[in-house]
Amino acid sequence: MTTRIACLGDSITRGQLSVDYLNLLERRHPPGGLRLARFGVNGDFAYNLTRRLDAVVADPPDVITVLIGTNDARASLAGFPVERAMKRKQLPERPSADWFQQCLATVVERLRTQTDAKIALLSLPVLGQQPDGAAAQASQTYSRMIAEVAATTRTIYLPLHEHQTQELSQADPPPIPYQEPTPAASVGVLARRAVLRRSLDTISRRRGLLLTTDHIHQNSRGATHITDVIDTCLPARST
Repeated sequence: MTTRIACLGDSITRGQLSVDYLNLLERRHPPGGLRLARFGVNGDFAYNLTRRLDAVVADPPDVITVLIGTNDARASLAGFPVERAMKRKQLPERPSADWFQQCLATVVERLRTQTDAKIALLSLPVLGQQPDGAAAQASQTYSRMIAEVAATTRTIYLPLHEHQTQELSQADPPPIPYQEPTPAASVGVLARRAVLRRSLDTISRRRGLLLTTDHIHQNSRGATHITDVIDTCLPARST
Protein backbone atom coordinates (compact mmCIF):
# COMPACT_ATOMS: atom_id res chain seq x y z
CA MET A 1 0.00 0.00 0.00
CA THR A 2 1.25 3.46 -0.90
CA THR A 3 1.24 6.18 1.76
CA ARG A 4 0.72 9.66 0.33
CA ILE A 5 2.63 12.36 2.19
CA ALA A 6 2.57 16.13 1.74
CA CYS A 7 5.59 17.90 3.23
CA LEU A 8 4.98 21.59 3.94
CA GLY A 9 7.68 24.07 4.81
CA ASP A 10 10.30 26.58 3.72
CA SER A 11 13.74 26.25 2.07
CA ILE A 12 14.64 23.24 4.22
CA THR A 13 11.72 21.41 2.63
CA ARG A 14 12.40 22.91 -0.81
CA GLY A 15 15.75 21.10 -0.72
CA GLN A 16 17.92 23.42 -2.83
CA LEU A 17 20.17 24.74 -0.05
CA SER A 18 19.62 21.76 2.26
CA VAL A 19 20.12 18.06 1.79
CA ASP A 20 16.75 16.81 0.54
CA TYR A 21 15.06 15.02 3.42
CA LEU A 22 12.20 13.93 1.15
CA ASN A 23 14.70 12.00 -0.92
CA LEU A 24 16.18 10.43 2.22
CA LEU A 25 12.70 9.47 3.41
CA GLU A 26 11.74 7.89 0.10
CA ARG A 27 14.95 5.84 -0.01
CA ARG A 28 14.15 4.32 3.39
CA HIS A 29 10.99 2.69 2.11
CA PRO A 30 10.35 0.02 -0.53
CA PRO A 31 9.75 1.30 -4.09
CA GLY A 32 6.21 2.63 -4.31
CA GLY A 33 5.78 2.64 -0.55
CA LEU A 34 5.59 6.43 -0.35
CA ARG A 35 4.25 9.08 -2.70
CA LEU A 36 5.72 12.39 -1.63
CA ALA A 37 4.47 15.86 -2.54
CA ARG A 38 6.74 18.81 -1.82
CA PHE A 39 5.29 22.13 -0.66
CA GLY A 40 8.46 23.99 0.34
CA VAL A 41 9.13 27.62 -0.63
CA ASN A 42 12.40 29.40 0.06
CA GLY A 43 12.17 32.13 2.69
CA ASP A 44 8.60 31.41 3.74
CA PHE A 45 7.22 32.46 7.10
CA ALA A 46 4.27 30.76 8.76
CA TYR A 47 2.03 33.49 7.33
CA ASN A 48 3.05 32.56 3.78
CA LEU A 49 2.10 28.96 4.42
CA THR A 50 -1.43 30.02 5.39
CA ARG A 51 -1.77 31.49 1.89
CA ARG A 52 -0.85 28.39 -0.11
CA LEU A 53 -2.83 25.51 1.34
CA ASP A 54 -5.30 25.25 -1.55
CA ALA A 55 -3.12 22.78 -3.45
CA VAL A 56 -2.75 20.60 -0.35
CA VAL A 57 -6.46 20.35 0.45
CA ALA A 58 -7.39 19.93 -3.21
CA ASP A 59 -5.75 16.50 -3.26
CA PRO A 60 -5.61 15.44 0.40
CA PRO A 61 -2.79 13.02 1.28
CA ASP A 62 -2.70 10.43 4.06
CA VAL A 63 -0.09 12.30 6.09
CA ILE A 64 0.84 15.99 6.22
CA THR A 65 4.08 17.14 7.83
CA VAL A 66 4.66 20.79 8.67
CA LEU A 67 8.16 22.17 9.20
CA ILE A 68 7.80 25.95 9.36
CA GLY A 69 9.05 28.71 11.64
CA THR A 70 12.79 28.89 11.06
CA ASN A 71 12.46 32.25 9.30
CA ASP A 72 10.06 33.51 11.97
CA ALA A 73 12.65 32.59 14.60
CA ARG A 74 15.47 34.20 12.60
CA ALA A 75 13.45 37.41 12.37
CA SER A 76 13.66 37.73 16.16
CA LEU A 77 17.46 37.91 16.03
CA ALA A 78 19.59 41.02 15.83
CA GLY A 79 20.97 41.47 12.35
CA PHE A 80 18.12 39.82 10.48
CA PRO A 81 16.96 42.03 7.55
CA VAL A 82 13.34 42.25 8.67
CA GLU A 83 12.25 45.07 6.38
CA ARG A 84 13.71 43.38 3.32
CA ALA A 85 12.06 40.08 4.25
CA MET A 86 8.68 41.74 4.82
CA LYS A 87 8.82 43.31 1.37
CA ARG A 88 10.09 40.18 -0.40
CA LYS A 89 7.57 37.85 1.25
CA GLN A 90 4.72 40.41 1.25
CA LEU A 91 4.11 40.17 4.98
CA PRO A 92 1.24 42.39 6.19
CA GLU A 93 2.85 42.93 9.58
CA ARG A 94 6.19 42.63 11.31
CA PRO A 95 7.05 39.03 12.29
CA SER A 96 6.49 38.25 15.96
CA ALA A 97 6.15 35.22 18.20
CA ASP A 98 2.42 35.77 18.75
CA TRP A 99 1.73 36.15 15.05
CA PHE A 100 3.73 33.03 14.26
CA GLN A 101 1.69 30.99 16.72
CA GLN A 102 -1.58 32.36 15.33
CA CYS A 103 -0.56 31.56 11.75
CA LEU A 104 0.54 28.05 12.64
CA ALA A 105 -2.77 27.42 14.41
CA THR A 106 -4.57 28.68 11.30
CA VAL A 107 -2.64 26.21 9.14
CA VAL A 108 -3.52 23.32 11.42
CA GLU A 109 -7.17 24.31 11.66
CA ARG A 110 -7.63 24.38 7.91
CA LEU A 111 -5.81 21.10 7.37
CA ARG A 112 -7.86 19.45 10.11
CA THR A 113 -11.22 20.69 8.83
CA GLN A 114 -10.61 20.21 5.10
CA THR A 115 -8.66 16.93 5.04
CA ASP A 116 -8.71 13.59 6.83
CA ALA A 117 -4.92 13.43 6.88
CA LYS A 118 -2.78 12.63 9.88
CA ILE A 119 -1.07 15.96 10.65
CA ALA A 120 2.38 16.21 12.27
CA LEU A 121 4.14 19.41 13.37
CA LEU A 122 7.92 19.28 13.59
CA SER A 123 9.83 21.45 16.00
CA LEU A 124 12.58 23.50 14.37
CA PRO A 125 16.10 22.49 13.47
CA VAL A 126 18.61 24.08 15.81
CA LEU A 127 19.83 27.44 14.56
CA GLY A 128 23.60 27.69 14.83
CA GLN A 129 25.99 25.45 16.68
CA GLN A 130 26.03 27.01 20.13
CA PRO A 131 23.17 25.63 22.27
CA ASP A 132 23.42 28.62 24.62
CA GLY A 133 23.64 31.15 21.80
CA ALA A 134 20.87 33.55 20.85
CA ALA A 135 20.12 31.75 17.58
CA ALA A 136 19.72 28.32 19.17
CA GLN A 137 17.64 29.81 21.96
CA ALA A 138 15.34 31.46 19.40
CA SER A 139 14.80 28.13 17.63
CA GLN A 140 14.07 26.56 21.01
CA THR A 141 11.55 29.25 21.92
CA TYR A 142 9.69 28.85 18.65
CA SER A 143 9.83 25.07 18.97
CA ARG A 144 8.07 25.37 22.32
CA MET A 145 5.34 27.39 20.62
CA ILE A 146 4.99 24.66 18.02
CA ALA A 147 4.58 22.14 20.84
CA GLU A 148 1.88 24.35 22.38
CA VAL A 149 -0.04 24.52 19.10
CA ALA A 150 0.24 20.76 18.71
CA ALA A 151 -1.07 20.20 22.24
CA THR A 152 -3.92 22.68 21.84
CA THR A 153 -5.04 21.24 18.51
CA ARG A 154 -4.34 17.61 19.47
CA THR A 155 -1.90 17.32 16.61
CA ILE A 156 1.14 15.04 16.45
CA TYR A 157 4.32 16.74 17.64
CA LEU A 158 7.66 15.55 16.26
CA PRO A 159 10.64 16.59 18.45
CA LEU A 160 13.23 17.48 15.82
CA HIS A 161 14.76 20.31 17.85
CA GLU A 162 15.15 18.10 20.87
CA HIS A 163 16.91 15.37 18.86
CA GLN A 164 19.33 17.84 17.31
CA THR A 165 20.03 19.54 20.63
CA GLN A 166 20.91 16.17 22.12
CA GLU A 167 23.31 15.38 19.28
CA LEU A 168 25.02 18.75 19.60
CA SER A 169 25.41 18.17 23.31
CA GLN A 170 26.90 14.72 22.82
CA ALA A 171 29.17 15.60 19.90
CA ASP A 172 30.36 18.90 21.40
CA PRO A 173 31.35 20.49 18.07
CA PRO A 174 33.40 23.71 17.82
CA PRO A 175 31.36 26.66 19.18
CA ILE A 176 31.32 28.52 15.86
CA PRO A 177 29.36 31.78 16.27
CA TYR A 178 26.08 32.08 14.37
CA GLN A 179 26.16 34.25 11.28
CA GLU A 180 23.08 35.28 9.34
CA PRO A 181 23.60 34.10 5.74
CA THR A 182 23.46 36.77 3.08
CA PRO A 183 21.73 36.27 -0.31
CA ALA A 184 25.18 36.28 -1.89
CA ALA A 185 26.30 33.48 0.42
CA SER A 186 23.29 31.37 -0.56
CA VAL A 187 24.01 31.93 -4.24
CA GLY A 188 27.62 30.96 -3.52
CA VAL A 189 26.51 27.62 -2.08
CA LEU A 190 24.46 26.88 -5.20
CA ALA A 191 27.38 27.88 -7.41
CA ARG A 192 29.82 25.63 -5.56
CA ARG A 193 27.40 22.74 -5.99
CA ALA A 194 26.80 23.39 -9.68
CA VAL A 195 30.23 24.52 -10.88
CA LEU A 196 32.69 22.93 -8.48
CA ARG A 197 30.53 19.86 -7.83
CA ARG A 198 31.00 20.22 -4.11
CA SER A 199 28.41 18.45 -2.01
CA LEU A 200 26.59 20.20 0.78
CA ASP A 201 28.33 17.86 3.21
CA THR A 202 31.73 18.96 1.89
CA ILE A 203 30.75 22.61 2.34
CA SER A 204 29.50 21.83 5.83
CA ARG A 205 32.65 19.95 6.80
CA ARG A 206 34.96 22.70 5.58
CA ARG A 207 33.08 25.18 7.73
CA GLY A 208 33.29 22.97 10.81
CA LEU A 209 29.51 22.61 11.10
CA LEU A 210 27.94 19.41 12.45
CA LEU A 211 24.32 19.56 11.26
CA THR A 212 24.10 22.46 8.82
CA THR A 213 25.84 24.04 5.86
CA ASP A 214 25.40 27.63 7.04
CA HIS A 215 23.90 27.46 10.57
CA ILE A 216 20.40 27.09 9.03
CA HIS A 217 20.20 24.69 6.09
CA GLN A 218 20.73 21.01 6.74
CA ASN A 219 23.57 18.72 5.74
CA SER A 220 23.00 14.95 5.52
CA ARG A 221 23.33 14.54 9.28
CA GLY A 222 20.79 17.26 10.02
CA ALA A 223 18.39 16.07 7.30
CA THR A 224 18.57 12.53 8.70
CA HIS A 225 17.16 13.84 11.97
CA ILE A 226 14.18 15.22 10.05
CA THR A 227 13.69 11.88 8.32
CA ASP A 228 13.97 10.03 11.63
CA VAL A 229 11.19 11.96 13.34
CA ILE A 230 8.86 11.86 10.33
CA ASP A 231 9.35 8.11 10.04
CA THR A 232 7.91 7.66 13.54
CA CYS A 233 4.44 8.74 12.37
CA LEU A 234 4.38 6.63 9.19
CA PRO A 235 3.06 3.09 8.79
CA ALA A 236 5.62 0.41 9.51
CA ARG A 237 7.73 -0.48 6.50
CA SER A 238 6.99 -3.77 4.81
CA THR A 239 9.37 -5.66 2.53
